[in-house]
Formats: sequence, structure tokens, C-alpha cells
Amino acid sequence: MDREEYKRTALENWQTIAAGWERRRDQIEKTTRPVTEWMVRALDPQPGDTVLELAAGPGDVGFAVAPLLGEEGGLISSDFSSEMVEVARRRAAELGLRNVEHRQIDAEDIPFEGDSVDGVLCRFGLMLMPDPAAVVAETRRVLRPGGRFALAVWSTAQRNPWISIAGRILDELGHAPPADPDAPGPWVLADHERLRDLLAGVGFSAVHIEEVPILLKYVDVDDYIAVSTETSGMLARIWREVSDEEQDVITARLSEDFEPFAVDGGYELPGIAVVASAH
Repeated sequence: MDREEYKRTALENWQTIAAGWERRRDQIEKTTRPVTEWMVRALDPQPGDTVLELAAGPGDVGFAVAPLLGEEGGLISSDFSSEMVEVARRRAAELGLRNVEHRQIDAEDIPFEGDSVDGVLCRFGLMLMPDPAAVVAETRRVLRPGGRFALAVWSTAQRNPWISIAGRILDELGHAPPADPDAPGPWVLADHERLRDLLAGVGFSAVHIEEVPILLKYVDVDDYIAVSTETSGMLARIWREVSDEEQDVITARLSEDFEPFAVDGGYELPGIAVVASAH
């Protein structure tokens, strides 16, 4: 799949599942809160700052920053998907945030002048973009001197069974192609040195990388499937396309492979985020 075809398909997926992200917003916010809190601390926003969030989705990372910017500062909450932009717009209105601007932006081509923002956020978006080097270069270009970039990606498949188990099962059953390690996807920036080189390569001189654990909780396998088909475009498409019998096979395989993560009241699947700050 070439770059433009990938972007068209990705946009279609995000447009389709935006409503699911809105329905699951509270659950997503709670699960990812440790990552959000790390990013806010790393960004260290100050009153009067202008902060840009890329691939904002429902917008919760930026919305944690917006109150810290004061009336003189502001947040630009942006996403590639217009439907996601509207999800974030509704959430900002619910929160009563008055210093937020909403924009549909392709992170590989940010429509701002150089040296125009004080901070940039990007949580779980960079690894899904066809040209992460272009995104990082654009981020460096629009940041003012001393401005900070805070981001998060996922660690390896082995350390994120909440994604990788389902992916492996779908691959083994012939419902999904084997993952290309160099293509956009959750693991492509898992390696710390690769991420560090990506950031340093565009001129970021101070790069700090850590890991943040999270825990994803599900009542049962049906709950996992319901959440995943609402928030993952690929799984939603596969689930629609397979027969009832094939759905039963997938469900049985998930039940078997989730057994090591069983607890009273359901399953707890661990995850590890790789977080980074740079300036």
C-alpha cells in the first residue's frame, strides 16, 4: 500500500470509529491517565503558552493542559479526522474550556509559521503515521526556541498483550496479513534508540525517554470485543466481514489466550507505553 492509499484508508477508519471513541471516552481517559499525566509534566506548560496537540482524538491530553495555559494562552486541538475533531469540540464544550481552538490538521504538513507554538503533544499517533520523520520535522519547525515536544507510542508486541494477542490470532486464522515491522503500526517506534534517533535527527538536542505501564480491564471476552470493535478500525472491519462461526472461533481463541490475565471479575491485560520529551 502506497503512502497516499494508506492515508486514505486510515482516514476512513478514523472517521468510522470516531463515534466509538466518543462512547468509550471515559474508559479510554481512565486507562491512559498515567500516560497523560506524564506528558503534561514533561511539557511543563506555562500561563500564556500556545500548545498544539496532534492526533488529539477525543482531546483529553490537551484538555488536561488547557486550564494551565490561562486566558492569555491557548490550546490548538487537532486531528487528521474531521469526525474526531467534532468529538473533541463537543468534549471541550462539556468541560467549559474557552481557550481551545479546533482544527483538522495533517501532522505531516502543519499549516503554521515556524516558531509559532510553545509546546506540542502527540499521544499514540506518531507510530501510525506513514512518515513519522516528517511529523517530527514539522513539530520542530513550528516550536519556538525552548519549546517542548511530549509524545507517547507503544512498546513491543510482547509487552502489550492487550493488542498483540488479538492481532496474532487474526493473523493465524488468516483474517489479517502479517504485520510489516517497518509499516505504520503500534510497534514501529517501540525501540528507544530508534525513537531517540528520530527526534535527534531533526535537531532536538535534549531527548528524554521513559516507560509508563497501564492496565486495561475487561469484564469478559465479549466486553473486550465490544470495546475493540468500537475503537479499532481494522478489528471492526474484520468482525463485520467474518461469519458467525468465525466470530465464535475468534472468541474461543481469545478466551484461551486471555486466561493468564484472568482475575476476579474479568481480565486485566497489561500494556507499556514509551513516552518521550524533547526540546
